[in-house]
Amino acid sequence: MTPAARLQAAIEILDQVLAGEPAEKALTSWGRRSRFAGSKDRAAVRDHVFTALRCLRSHAALGGARSGRGLILGALREAGQDPDDVFTGQGHAPAPLSEAERLLPPPPEGAEALDIPDWLWPAFSTSLGAGAESAAQALRSRAPVHLRVNTSRGTLQQAQEALAADGIATRPHPAAATALEVTEGARKLRNAKAYSDGLVELQDAASQAVVERLPLTDGMSVLDYCAGGGGKSLAMAARARIRLHAHDADPKRMKDLPERAARAGAGVTLLTSADVARTGPFDLVLCDVPCSGSGSWRRAPEGKWRLTPESLRALQETQSEILRTAAGLTAAGGTLAYATCSMLQAENTQQVQTFIGQNPEWSLAAEQSWQVQDGTDGFYVAVLTRAKAG
Repeated sequence: MTPAARLQAAIEILDQVLAGEPAEKALTSWGRRSRFAGSKDRAAVRDHVFTALRCLRSHAALGGARSGRGLILGALREAGQDPDDVFTGQGHAPAPLSEAERLLPPPPEGAEALDIPDWLWPAFSTSLGAGAESAAQALRSRAPVHLRVNTSRGTLQQAQEALAADGIATRPHPAAATALEVTEGARKLRNAKAYSDGLVELQDAASQAVVERLPLTDGMSVLDYCAGGGGKSLAMAARARIRLHAHDADPKRMKDLPERAARAGAGVTLLTSADVARTGPFDLVLCDVPCSGSGSWRRAPEGKWRLTPESLRALQETQSEILRTAAGLTAAGGTLAYATCSMLQAENTQQVQTFIGQNPEWSLAAEQSWQVQDGTDGFYVAVLTRAKAG
């Protein structure tokens, strides 16, 4: 495919996404229909689509339309490229620009330029303070690729050497002791021996750092209450010899966890909601709750545009309910950890303070936030302890 043909493919996929189709589904469907597209073509088209989704507001403004064509035109203008070099209509290139498309719109300003919804900007800027603009700018770019070294399998140096043998260059990331950032060869990772042998796992450095803040010791009974794919479950298993249990409200999210645990040499028991009550209480309960995902919008940019005030309020209600449920599963004298991949105070410190205010037997032992402009996803964790009875 020519560069222009790749952009036309991205235009068509973006129109589907803007009509409500999930980006991953639209890309997969295009790939199945486009057997002529090689791996480099698919990667390039994917990059164009996700760049447009990360920068949807500003690129639509620069392109004069909230459409696939408008987004790609806006991206070219932001990059300083002449759109006439691409919009030629030759071969599989986009059709030539219309007279209306040639008119330069005024440059975007404020929240539009930063690609944050107007309704969300006040809460976003209040939550992040002086870092709000730099965080918003970071969300407009591609996320780095981080790996967690499974220290039960080897050291950071051994992992780096094994990855280098497969053409993958890395460097330690300061956010977590087990974290590596991939600097070259990220697309080779799935076929790397270090990955297939369970020496490394894909996991953001801040997500790893969340687990590092948990007071894990040998022999503890631990529940990962909102386990999802199980990344934090496996990170906890690598840190101590714990009796590890994983649960998720949607068990299908955990379908790959047994295979991943076997590859990592970790033991984990999957629990249904009915099993959880029978198995507890637990010494430590981690609830990485459903949230806005504002800290991971680089990876899932559709979430930024599909979030509404109503859905955010519904998420906060779910978070409060999970906190109450998880507290009831925690043993006296135990630890309850609350985590999100959000940077919004309403989902983080405000939730925790409300919970403590309603449950004075719990106290805040530690909390920490990570922000995207510092080179990780945005994350938050609060570690809560409950006094022993009597």
